[in-house]
Amino acid sequence: MRKSSVITLFIALLSGACSLVPALDPRSSPVSAKFPGKTGGEVSADIAWQIFFTDPRLRKLVEVALANNRDLKIATLNVEQARAQYSISRSELFPSPSGHASSERKRGLGPPGSSGSSLVSGSYEVSVGLVSYELDLFGRVRSLNSAALETYFASDAARVGAQISLVAQVANQYLAERALQEQISLAEQTLVGMDSAYDIMKKRFDVGTVSELELSSMEIQRQTAKVDLATFRQRSQEITNSLVFLAGGSIPSNLPNGRSLDQVVVAEVKAGVSSDLLYRRPDIREAEHLLRAANANIGAARAACFPSVTLTASGGTASRSFSKLFTSGTGTWLFSPNVNLPIFDGGANIANLKSVEVSKQIAIANYEKSIQTGFREVADSLSSRSGLAERITATESLVAAQQKRTYLASARYTKGVDSYFEVLNATLDLFNARQRLIQLRLARAFNSVNLYKALGGGW
Repeated sequence: MRKSSVITLFIALLSGACSLVPALDPRSSPVSAKFPGKTGGEVSADIAWQIFFTDPRLRKLVEVALANNRDLKIATLNVEQARAQYSISRSELFPSPSGHASSERKRGLGPPGSSGSSLVSGSYEVSVGLVSYELDLFGRVRSLNSAALETYFASDAARVGAQISLVAQVANQYLAERALQEQISLAEQTLVGMDSAYDIMKKRFDVGTVSELELSSMEIQRQTAKVDLATFRQRSQEITNSLVFLAGGSIPSNLPNGRSLDQVVVAEVKAGVSSDLLYRRPDIREAEHLLRAANANIGAARAACFPSVTLTASGGTASRSFSKLFTSGTGTWLFSPNVNLPIFDGGANIANLKSVEVSKQIAIANYEKSIQTGFREVADSLSSRSGLAERITATESLVAAQQKRTYLASARYTKGVDSYFEVLNATLDLFNARQRLIQLRLARAFNSVNLYKALGGGW
């Protein structure tokens, strides 16, 4: 066979290759077109986290966590590994030429009757060729390459999801730490007031102007305040440990001062419409790429049921003398096509095809589930937002009313109109109202961060 004929046949076989990957029809979203309630038309979740978080201390903590967190490093390394796997798969689309050179010298017995008892001979060979290159007639190799590419894209989407989750975790832990610092400050102020009141009441008890019941009640509330303060300090230390873990080691000592929860800590988030989730949330993009990978695997499984052609070809030169290795008449060539016909395999190819088809159905279900999960998370955050705003406004009014009540109760006690029980009850009610306000402000900040995460914000 002439060399030009071989090349012509090779090109013709490649141009005739086809793909058995099934068409992936666009699927309708399993959720409604809009989120419940008023969401606003503009989606502000696209803003970077550096702008979304207005607290300078929080921004620095997030920056440290993104640089050092181990889970995020693992997710990044998974992307690198998937990219390497894709490169391996892609290399199979192209021929892999290889060179070969050999020399041989041997000594053997001479022919009968010869003057010498042994004979030394040698051979030399240099060749370049293809070794077991599969002609992708039915797209098996291309389908596997497409699946590897989609897996790589999915791993990168998972990395982005890990980044968003890490940012949200750091933010929520930091906000909880801010709330606990406010609770500790409030508990310390309350304890100082109760210690002072107890000392006054103890002096009055000693002279017989108050009863032992009043003194015991005051002591109970004082010890309760100490328990609350110790509890808040313990929780604060636990959250600090959590922030250290998320930061990947230690928290810098030169962090800027943070803001309190009654200040603007995070920016306002607008949700837009539900279709925005399809290209903003990384978990949905990850599920979509995994679905495309499963669909490509079907094409590879279908192609495995058809004949495959593998080529082995080489060309070079050979000679018994090294000086004549590249002279005219020493050329060699080899062309060896191998056709594999899957006549009987015990049903393995058909079973494998059914398996990957089921895998595609699982991927479809996971894709739809990720959309539903995203819609539910956003809808829950939006539903809580308006209710939290109303509760915070009402609680702020309650705190103001409790402050006035405490002032009046103290004045009436000083004038001898009421007993100290009225002052004690008013003080405790004011403490509880302030605690409730701190918790509601924390819940509002949590709501903003979780909505930002649910919308796929930050990247």
